[in-house]
This record gives sequence, structure tokens and C-alpha cells, in this order.
Amino acid sequence: MCDTCGCHLRQESGDTAHRKIVDVHRSLLAANQEQAARNRRHIEKMGAVALNLVSSPGAGKTTLLEHTIERLAGRIRIGVIEGDIETERDADRIRKKGIPVVQLTTGGACHLDAPLVHRGLHLLEEQVREAGMDGLDLLFIENVGNLVCPATFDLGEHRRVVLVSVPEGSDKPAKYPATFGWAHLFVITKTDLLPHFDFSLDEARHEARRIRPDLEIIETAAPAGRGMDEWTGYLEKLASRDAAAR
Repeated sequence: MCDTCGCHLRQESGDTAHRKIVDVHRSLLAANQEQAARNRRHIEKMGAVALNLVSSPGAGKTTLLEHTIERLAGRIRIGVIEGDIETERDADRIRKKGIPVVQLTTGGACHLDAPLVHRGLHLLEEQVREAGMDGLDLLFIENVGNLVCPATFDLGEHRRVVLVSVPEGSDKPAKYPATFGWAHLFVITKTDLLPHFDFSLDEARHEARRIRPDLEIIETAAPAGRGMDEWTGYLEKLASRDAAAR
């Protein structure tokens, strides 16, 4: 739990202290939105389109990124901002792929916020310059593993991608409607494990589109290559469309 997203607050009505905390929380969200808008402009000046990857811990965000970077190498310029409570383990995995990556550690907060991502953007830009690159095409922001708090905080991304793995169960869209309500793409991961878990693709699709009817859905098993052509095709179209628009 953290002090900025309000997930620890008591919900009793009529509590004056609670109302004051809620007012502060609203102010924090408003400030976050303002910084998110600045982040978006900053990212666009870098030439990139940004995707905010949201999931529970262990859903496969970093694994998907590793295979994505390999498949798009030489065609799409990619940068990554990694978010975790502690350690640089995920960033270390991405560094091995030879692309610019910044690790942001929250020290206990259950999500990234726009001011923290702003600092990450400046650090990432330094790496881009040092690598002799003139910009990026795609920026992935891998959020802290959590399907609750990240839903509230715009980071300046252009697209929000929610991942759910087969071992987690197909009821996750129904259980976390706010997260899916803000999503542009739903990626179901680890589909090679379908024979071993009680996961209904039909249920997951139905519940997700009940919340957001226009939600795009891709089913993947990254190490096996399943769904990766569809995923990388989505990314290439997104990068080219946004580049053309700019």
C-alpha cells in the first residue's frame, strides 16, 4: 500500500479527517494528470509512442518485452522504463538485449506515477544520446506488478496494455473492471499452459469486452512464439501510424 494512491485510506463516511485526506488525494491526482500531459509531450518530442504495461506480478511482462525486442531488432528503436518496488533485476534482463533501459524503484509504492516517470525519461534520454540514437519509436513503461493502483495513474502513455496470464484465471477482467476500463489492449499470456489450468478464453474475452467493447485482445505464449506476430504487428502499426501523425 502507498500514500499517493489512497489504497490504504479508511472509507467511513462523515469522518472529517478522512474527507481532508480525500481532498489531498484529489490534489495529488490532479498534479499527476498535469505531469502526465507534460510526459506525453516529452515522449512525442523523442519521436516515440509510449505503452504502459500493467499486470499482476509474474504475468510475463518482462518476458514479453525480451522476445519483442529480439523480434523488432533493427526495425524499431525501443526504450524501456522498468518499474519495481525494489531491485534492478528486470532492467538487468532488458540491458542484455542492448537497448536503453532505466529502472525506477518505488521503495514501497504499489505503482509508478507521472513525476517518477518524468525523471526516468530524462535518464533514458541520456542513454539514447550515449548510444548515438536520434530518438525512439516505442517506449515501454513496465509498471509495478499490481492490477489495482496503476489504473488510477496516467503516466503519459499513449496506449495502456493489460496482461493476464493463464495461471491467474479467466475471471480477472470481472474482478478488476477499472483496470480494463482504461485499457486499449488485453494480452493473455502463457497460453501454452491452457491444458494445465482451468482458464476459459471465452470467459476472459467476454468479461473484458463487457467492460470495454472496443478492447483489442491478443493471446500469446512468448517463448513459444505463439501470438507474437500479431503482437509485433500491432506495435509496428502503432509506431508507424503515430510517426505519420507527427
